[in-house]
Amino acid sequence: MSPFTVAIDGPAAAGKGTISKAVAVHFDLAHLDTGLLYRAVGARMLQGEDPIAAAQSLMAADLENPGLRTAAVAQAASKVAVIPEVRAALLDFQRAFARRSGGAVLDGRDIGTVICPQAEVKLFVTASPVVRAQRRFAELEERGFDTDFDTVLADVKSRDDRDMTRADAPLRPAEDAVTIDTSELSIGEAVAQAIAAVTARCD
Repeated sequence: MSPFTVAIDGPAAAGKGTISKAVAVHFDLAHLDTGLLYRAVGARMLQGEDPIAAAQSLMAADLENPGLRTAAVAQAASKVAVIPEVRAALLDFQRAFARRSGGAVLDGRDIGTVICPQAEVKLFVTASPVVRAQRRFAELEERGFDTDFDTVLADVKSRDDRDMTRADAPLRPAEDAVTIDTSELSIGEAVAQAIAAVTARCD
């Protein structure tokens, strides 16, 4: 099978990770959550490392860190993602993964616009800030983190602002991306829409 890339972008907690994994399983494609790359760099920065050096020396084992899903690491990931040298260090890895034999699904912030502008399928998964904050708050509560909804909502909005206004590869839908707003959709409905969009581009 020749390379076939599905690029899925969107803001935090919109559901793109869940949708990406489901699409990858449905079409038997490899999957990469590119946000984990930035979270791993952010986690190492929180430990005192220079973020550029961390990005340049990132290893697969760094992606297995169980602490990558905390709110602190999420904020750190958003901060290191605005550093051009960090993005450049992770660019080749992502592009090579995207064009691997057998096809791949990548989800992140700039896959369809910067990493894989020639992707065969591009999706932009979004939802309202309040809905996304509700989802993230529930997720953090379930994992035992001590936080409150207002703090989570403020974090979501600050990440959105940073991601959308950064000079290098800001978060925005590609011109030819299919937008899926998951605010009022169940997981099953959102996944079904994504699979239908990919199928339509394959025909």
